[in-house]
Amino acid sequence: MNKKYSIKDIAELSGVSVATVSRVINNNGRFSEETRKKVLKVIKKTGYQTNFSAKNLRMNKSFSVGILVPDISNYFFANVVQKIEKILFNRGYSTFICNTARDENKELAYLKMLESKGVDGLIIISGAKAFDISKLNSPNKIPFVCIDRKPKDRSNTVFIGSDHYQGAFDATNSLFQAGCKFPIIASHNRSSSSAVDRLNGFKDALSKNGLDFDSSRNQIVITTNDSTNAIDLLLKENPQIDGFFAINDSIATNVLSSLLRLGKEIPKDIKIIGFDDEPQDIHSYPTLSSVKQDTDKIAQVTVDNIIGLIDHTAITGESITIPVKLIQRDSSL
Repeated sequence: MNKKYSIKDIAELSGVSVATVSRVINNNGRFSEETRKKVLKVIKKTGYQTNFSAKNLRMNKSFSVGILVPDISNYFFANVVQKIEKILFNRGYSTFICNTARDENKELAYLKMLESKGVDGLIIISGAKAFDISKLNSPNKIPFVCIDRKPKDRSNTVFIGSDHYQGAFDATNSLFQAGCKFPIIASHNRSSSSAVDRLNGFKDALSKNGLDFDSSRNQIVITTNDSTNAIDLLLKENPQIDGFFAINDSIATNVLSSLLRLGKEIPKDIKIIGFDDEPQDIHSYPTLSSVKQDTDKIAQVTVDNIIGLIDHTAITGESITIPVKLIQRDSSL
């Protein structure tokens, strides 16, 4: 019952070579599905555990990855990080998930902590407008991938992001196609590369439909959970407003509830489209149209690239754009 099994024991009990057991454990190399199941069954039955400390020293790897996220309560960030963690775990990597709360000092402190722990790589969703790894003690030592927020220098990393520009353009253009004459953008007061891309997409959709962008008339910045008074004032000054493109679903939901309080009929009087396609969108009334980011694809591409950088099989300097999809629901039809 208390016997400690070696990898040689597992090989003998499985009827395969030690090398084959090693390939199955590390999920690396060629072996059949039948062999994999047979080896894993023996491992489970015996309670065999890999000596990770010896393995890490031998391979000079910790088999761990640090993930920095600016707001773990944000649906998109939480969703993509959860999927990344699952894929990394299945590929033999543990993760350190660090919530920076959009605080650059906290972000730097976590980076230095992860560096000291000897992680093999970093996955960065930065709270800063442009992530800069040069503040680390050994900035060129740890491979890293940036998601959603563009890095200051792309030459030493891989950047992976949704097509925020196209999503905003398609959403705004669809408002015109649905009959809107004067849509505006509802945004927050934080600066990020994704927010800039969404604003540019909105501006270009306006231009395509014969309107010039004027921030005083075509944009409202939502800074509180209750924006009713601000929206009421905006509509009184600009009664021609008949559509909103919100930079995310949280703001879109805020705008939707405020407009309903003001007695507006959605979508008859004013149409609304958000961004991120959060689960709550199908439960709002009316249901909320939104731009969907492909978090499955983002997670898979991210893991493929960080492991590729760790193993020296991926190339830095790449920018990978993941397509988005406009989901039309009652709020904009």
